[in-house]
Amino acid sequence: AGGRSLAHCRLVDVASASNFHSFKLRHFHLDLHLNFAVKRITGWQVLELTPVQPGVQSLILDTHPSLLVHSVDCKVPGASGAPDVVLSLTYRIEPFTDYGSSLNISLPAAVIRPHRAFRVTIRYTTTDGPAIWWLDAELTCGQTRPLVFTQGHSVCNRSFFPCFDTPAVKSTYSATVRVPEGVTVLMSASRSAYSKQDRVFQFSMEYPVPAYLVALVAGDLQHADIGPRSRVWAEPCILTCAVSKLGGNVERWLNVAEGLFGPYVWGRYDIVFLPPSFPIVAMENPCLTFIISSILESQEFLLIDVIHEIAHGWFGNAVTNATWEEMWLSEGLATYAQRRITTEAYGDAFTCLETMFRLDALHRQMRLLGDNNPVSKLQAKFEPGVNPSSLMNLFTYEKGFCFVSYLSQLCGDIERFDSFLRAYIEKFRFSSVIAQDLLDFFLGFFPELKESCVAQREGLEFERWLNGCGPPLCEPDLSAGKALTGPVQHLCDLWGMDAPEPQVISTFDLSSWSTFQTVLFLDRLLDRSPLPQGIKNPFLQIRWLQIVVRNSFYPDLPRVRSFLHKHTSRMYTVPLYEDLCGGVMKCFAVEVFYQTQARLHPNLRRTLQQILFQSSAFNTSTAPSLLTSPPSAPSSPTDPTANGTIALRDVNVSA
Repeated sequence: AGGRSLAHCRLVDVASASNFHSFKLRHFHLDLHLNFAVKRITGWQVLELTPVQPGVQSLILDTHPSLLVHSVDCKVPGASGAPDVVLSLTYRIEPFTDYGSSLNISLPAAVIRPHRAFRVTIRYTTTDGPAIWWLDAELTCGQTRPLVFTQGHSVCNRSFFPCFDTPAVKSTYSATVRVPEGVTVLMSASRSAYSKQDRVFQFSMEYPVPAYLVALVAGDLQHADIGPRSRVWAEPCILTCAVSKLGGNVERWLNVAEGLFGPYVWGRYDIVFLPPSFPIVAMENPCLTFIISSILESQEFLLIDVIHEIAHGWFGNAVTNATWEEMWLSEGLATYAQRRITTEAYGDAFTCLETMFRLDALHRQMRLLGDNNPVSKLQAKFEPGVNPSSLMNLFTYEKGFCFVSYLSQLCGDIERFDSFLRAYIEKFRFSSVIAQDLLDFFLGFFPELKESCVAQREGLEFERWLNGCGPPLCEPDLSAGKALTGPVQHLCDLWGMDAPEPQVISTFDLSSWSTFQTVLFLDRLLDRSPLPQGIKNPFLQIRWLQIVVRNSFYPDLPRVRSFLHKHTSRMYTVPLYEDLCGGVMKCFAVEVFYQTQARLHPNLRRTLQQILFQSSAFNTSTAPSLLTSPPSAPSSPTDPTANGTIALRDVNVSA
């Protein structure tokens, strides 16, 4: 099933400028030199391609203004057995969107031969595009040496290397990376080697992956093995903590997942913990999960997020959504798989509790947006120019999860549905799919359901699930979690009384509750819940600080400032800035933003600028006078909410 062609469905990916339909990308190689002093990557890329359409005269790749192409050439066979000839190819860069450009390479007739492979070499330099994050030493956990990492999801890796930046295209890749002494390099690859004498790292990914799953991190990193196929990588100052928090659990989770969904095909499952500047919670890069180090302060969120990334080994990495408009095919299925794993490993009650506060967040988002907002569709329609990264939202996770749960309920037996998922992975492994592939295979696997026309069941039509706005058409039964959710609801009810009884409330010991129970309680009573002083868990801290902000409790503003200086990930910053700007603290928010903006991911920086400066009631020209070190206020970026599309900002989204 590997390498399955999608030409039959003529997919259109509005987020890619490339002509990926015209070629089969067989393999590509990166040869890179990392220069920390000037924060620059220089090197070259070799792409091995085969034309699959007649009459092709150019190769069009996705790229980015931060990436400077120096030259493009191609080897062609010499005449009558003579040595190969290197041809210099002409090229031009053309604008595409605010998140990328196109690299149009002219191909001479000597290069293009139907179904004959050829190689193109691109020499280039790239610096600080949206995929590449250079951290000075003071921004790392250890604050001793600089670090660089890449983040490709969704369409950022076109600033890392020219590519077919679409999930519809998969290929193997290899890389050679040269670094200064004392720097360790890791990549999302199945094999690696290191020459200490030359300070050169070699990597090879032997399984086909889309461009967004190519990832690199380099810095002062050390490792410890935590299982027969897993190790933890981190800066020395947090390595011991990371190992102790994970223990031998990773191998246990992998074994449970394999029992449910079939063999883990990627070989290794390693984890690297990144500084708090990492822009999302975690990223499912094959063989090497990237995860934010601040999550170590919450055992339960660490558990859930690592298991979610493990689930992506089957759903998202092995079988991938062919376009970003159907991201739920990766995230909804991975969320379902994550909860199957936690149910097997920790029981129904644990999984129901976690699901409940996630669905609470979904409904909270729904109330904010309204039932008819198009971003609540599972099959989102992107307008040209809209960055797919800005539309990653709870619907792809939780509404997608509810649809997959509904499919499992139709089977009447969860283990039969496990068997279906194993067969689905086996059928489409290393391919990119559309929703119709999944649903056709589902109805073929369960012919009795097809015969009973479940796809057209009134009110629950598959088409309505995919293209209808609003909340999920139905949700799974979470009553099995009552042992854990019941006490939370009881306390919520007591707080909601006109005259709460302090003596009754005092019988509840929140210190004995799990993080998920406390989060559920705080989410439901954000405006009046007490929280112990000195708590370090950021998932609890942010909810308390939202209470501080919403109630204009000025004595605790230094804690808000300190939190936003320490935590620069989307899940922590966005909700606090939204609350600050929704009340009387917008000037404070602007001040903190200018103090921290250099450490923010470009996509996150734009999101916060929209929050801060979209209100007409706030005159941005007066902002500098409010600042400690006033730069000029940035102009408002292009509004991505045009044409009825809203860029969602969510606290609990990981990739």
